[in-house]
Amino acid sequence: MAQKELAISKYLLKNDFLFPITIWLTSRLVIWSAMLLLAPLLDAPPGGKDAIFGWGVFGAWDSVHYRNIATLGYEYLNDGKGHNVAFFPLFPLIVRGMMNFGLPFEIAGVIVNNAAFLATLYCVYFWVKEFHNLQEAKWATAVLAWCPLSMFTAVIYTEGLYLFLSTAALQAFDQQQYTWTAICGAMATATRPTGLALFPAFLIAAWQQKRSPIAYFAGLASSGGILLFSLYCHIQFGDPLAFIHAQKGWRSTVGFDWQGWWKMLMQITVGTANWKHGWIKDPLHPLLFAAIVIVGFLIWRDRQRLGAANADYGFAVLFLLLWILAGDPLLNTISVLGSAYLLWYLRKQLTPITVIYGFCGLGLIFASGGTWSLSRIAYGIVSFSIALGVLLSRYPRYGYLTLCFFTILLASFSVRFAQELWVG
Repeated sequence: MAQKELAISKYLLKNDFLFPITIWLTSRLVIWSAMLLLAPLLDAPPGGKDAIFGWGVFGAWDSVHYRNIATLGYEYLNDGKGHNVAFFPLFPLIVRGMMNFGLPFEIAGVIVNNAAFLATLYCVYFWVKEFHNLQEAKWATAVLAWCPLSMFTAVIYTEGLYLFLSTAALQAFDQQQYTWTAICGAMATATRPTGLALFPAFLIAAWQQKRSPIAYFAGLASSGGILLFSLYCHIQFGDPLAFIHAQKGWRSTVGFDWQGWWKMLMQITVGTANWKHGWIKDPLHPLLFAAIVIVGFLIWRDRQRLGAANADYGFAVLFLLLWILAGDPLLNTISVLGSAYLLWYLRKQLTPITVIYGFCGLGLIFASGGTWSLSRIAYGIVSFSIALGVLLSRYPRYGYLTLCFFTILLASFSVRFAQELWVG
């Protein structure tokens, strides 16, 4: 029996069509189990609420705005407050279309996001396999599916749909299928603001690779989604940039938020309580942070004497402790700065459009005027997951340790979302 199960597992892992759906399903089972089975057993946390078994656990925070758009339409006043026109239209439009067939909003939203994410995994798998190799394709797919932020591809959010459309556009560009580049790119720019990073990426890559004029046209056409949305805003509200002005309720300014980044750095090194007080009121956090850094340096210095495996496990334990100590500010910082380093480090191994789109996405993140939701926004840039997958394929021990850590966070994030605690 054990040999038969092992043979089935090997078959699933080797089969091109079964691998992505297997990875998708197992990650969904972790998310759904945490949200529907584990979260309802827990008491309501401070600032959160009791999770109740049912479709309602999949809708919180931004989901409320998508419900209002799908059921009531857009609203906007240029009064400096947040309005739902800040949320792009394609996802609620598709959900509304499914609701016309009798599906409730929650079910339609969950189906659209999850189905689109499954399609994303197939795109990533075959794209990376074509331009890299099978192992890197598997690791990139696994990283994308098991990243803790993939929780947002299982709930009523736009992450799954945007990842699918942007990935399909990038893959089509690499394959010189410019009609699909334009179509998928335009749909992506109608789904999330991060789609703004696509068309400059296509134009830069076309220039760098000396592509034909049609590549430039496809790159420009990928902006069609946001241009149509702008036209709608002009007709409906008399303001073609209403979707930008409506962001003032959440982000009062644009540009690099150096104060936000300084705050995250202080939260990581000295702790939130000490940062709020402006001085070291509680020395425990900075002492623990210093101890982790010192032990990490000692492991790195003596890594040859300790052996590669022991050093790797030591670093893994230290990172886990650092996460327990610093929490979300650490993840936000690493998701952005770590992604920037990965893209630069692997710039010659990844396809040009993957690298260029990643850096354009980083530019958009740094210029967004805020530091909240950084890890979720970064997750929506598929280049980062591909880069991490390529790297981990060369260091499988770190890869498996990373996936174990991802699983812990994935379950934790899922419970937090079900309890309506802020995630990402």
